[in-house]
Amino acid sequence: MSVMPTKILLLGITPPKPLPSPRSTTSVETELRALLDGGGLDLPLPGGGHTTRRWQALAELGRRDLALARLAEGHVDAVAILADAGRAPVPGALYGVWAARSGGTGAAFDGDTLSGTVRFCSGAHVLDRALVAALDPGGQCHLLDVDLTDQRVHRSADTWQAIGMDASDSGDVTFEHVPGAVVGVPGWYVSRPGFGHGGIGVAAVWLGGCAAVLDSVLAELGERGKHDEHQLAHVGAMDTVLRSAEALLSRAAEDIDANPGLDAVHAAQLCRAAVEHAAGEILDRAPKVTGPGPMCRDRRFPQQLADLQVYVRQHHAERDLAALGAQVMAQDLAR
Repeated sequence: MSVMPTKILLLGITPPKPLPSPRSTTSVETELRALLDGGGLDLPLPGGGHTTRRWQALAELGRRDLALARLAEGHVDAVAILADAGRAPVPGALYGVWAARSGGTGAAFDGDTLSGTVRFCSGAHVLDRALVAALDPGGQCHLLDVDLTDQRVHRSADTWQAIGMDASDSGDVTFEHVPGAVVGVPGWYVSRPGFGHGGIGVAAVWLGGCAAVLDSVLAELGERGKHDEHQLAHVGAMDTVLRSAEALLSRAAEDIDANPGLDAVHAAQLCRAAVEHAAGEILDRAPKVTGPGPMCRDRRFPQQLADLQVYVRQHHAERDLAALGAQVMAQDLAR
């Protein structure tokens, strides 16, 4: 099956070489540090005229391995955030962005140090530094650049039990009065245009994960040497939603480069919703094409399905769609 390439597409025709299967957090860290040392994580900043190239690189990483791409995306997002603030990252350090406030958890900032537990800290045992979002007593959000080698940073190894994204090392991290360098003024992290840019970068990784599943489906059919019209219908449907979401992200990249200072929250919500929809279609249809064989006898394929299902749930389904709908209504009323 061939796809005609155009200058706007994020996904190339040839899939990148995947990580060996089964993988581990150690193998992901090894590859991640090789990318860092080799310049593979030196991506163009969003809004600088090459945003398509940035999201293409993230999509390619997602197509290779979602756990690897999750950590890579966190690092390049942190670098972009620091650049927005006029700061440079610590040379040679792997970064992440830890901002979850799930289930009543989250970091607190007393004006000097961080305390509290943050969930879903991808790269908890891998990263060197993290940009951690924390609330002060008045509810203002602060962002701090934290040295993760500080002995007052505690990781909980058993808090990530999922099979999906198991190699992303995304457990809970507890801070006990840990110092950090404040990045930006209170509220700056979530109010800057780059917040939306980062959200679309995550969607680009999801897009790559979707493409990886379709790659596996096509490889399976190719090995069998036969297929029926029902299987082809599912393949056609998967390719359609994948390319539709891809085109939307590409258009958003062009718009951001044309107007880098504009609020990109609406674009981010739209792109994330489109890729989440594509992922749902692909997760539903791919096993119908392959049947149970590859799901039971090929470790990489069920791992791809599990990774995508877990990672794409960063999209909050109907809640995010409702927020998107509210923006659409507000725009219509303002005309």
